[in-house]
Amino acid sequence: MPRTRVRVHAPVRTVLAAALLVPLAVACSARPAPAPADTRAAAKGGDRPVTVTVTPTGRRAAAGERVKVTAAGGRLTSVTVTDGEGRRLAGEVASDGLTWLSGRRAVPGTAYTVTAVTVSPGGTAGTSRASFATAPADKVNKVDRRPGNGATVGVAQPISLVFDHPVENRAEVERQLTVTTSNGTRGSWGWVRDWSGRDRVDWRPEHYWKPGTKVTLDARLNGTDSGDGGWFVRDYTTTFTVGARQVVEVDLDDHHLTLVRDGRAVRRIPVSGGTPGGDRRSWRGTAVLMAKEGTINMNSETVGLGNAYDKMVDHSMRLTWSGMYAHAAPWNARHLGRANRSSGCIGMGDADAAWFYGQVRVGDPFEITGKDTKGVVAPGNGFGAWNLSWADWQRRSALR
Repeated sequence: MPRTRVRVHAPVRTVLAAALLVPLAVACSARPAPAPADTRAAAKGGDRPVTVTVTPTGRRAAAGERVKVTAAGGRLTSVTVTDGEGRRLAGEVASDGLTWLSGRRAVPGTAYTVTAVTVSPGGTAGTSRASFATAPADKVNKVDRRPGNGATVGVAQPISLVFDHPVENRAEVERQLTVTTSNGTRGSWGWVRDWSGRDRVDWRPEHYWKPGTKVTLDARLNGTDSGDGGWFVRDYTTTFTVGARQVVEVDLDDHHLTLVRDGRAVRRIPVSGGTPGGDRRSWRGTAVLMAKEGTINMNSETVGLGNAYDKMVDHSMRLTWSGMYAHAAPWNARHLGRANRSSGCIGMGDADAAWFYGQVRVGDPFEITGKDTKGVVAPGNGFGAWNLSWADWQRRSALR
């Protein structure tokens, strides 16, 4: 009797997925990656598989978009999106289980792997995987920020971000910047042109900070398009504390400065300001102490004053980018407290300068008055935002 061969097929569960990319670190370029197809999580028996779709797609997808995962014929129970270094792109599954949307945008030049866990109408669980890669950025926009993390600063210190490349999408960039304070301090961002010519955005309170305020900047810029082909590819976080209330009152007509701490005059020092009647005059208004630079070489050619001076100067405290300092000026001793005969800086005697240098901190305001000056310190010339009214400063926000 002839034998009949019968082939018995064992049940097979399949997962259709796009080919995975070779993991890539976050960088300015990405290797080519296969474009993903719709993925399906197979189900048992007659239970239909769940179809999962991921956007963006492709090997050079547009950066700056949120990742979206959609399920058809079933529900999503969880979604994980990671880059080549294993960092997750967080997001949430909608209440109906049909979609998942990332909270952050995809970053340029980065490969992403998407893993979606689904459940079919019949209760069968499945897993789908897909990958995509974003096109590299034409240029990366980096940020120089002040103050430094962990610093203790004076009551006039703003938060200041200076950008490597122009920022055209100012409103979008500003939306990514969050300032949190320990006491609910009110403040506003304002856009200025830095003395270097670069775009800059500062955050200052309506009034000077309250001493003891703890401040955190959370700049969630990673994946944000700054415009003109520039992208941010990282986040920035800075935390700092506000120190004692110190205000330096500089009266150029009286030729003295007074250090006022917590409303009490601590010391009055004879000074000599910028020579009246020309380019060697000092600035007036509120200038904020930017840096304590110690002993430095000062050369008049760097500030457009020809060969007037070239000397080492002690106890140098920078007040503007244009070159106005407070510092020791023993060569000008006969004019201290009597006349303004400097090249624009606020000079004082050696002993007074040494003491004063040890008392002040970065962020302390110098409130400078005088009849014959070059004008008011501009917002971008150091930290001159305090010379604008609160209403005028608020109008500089891109979100107003």
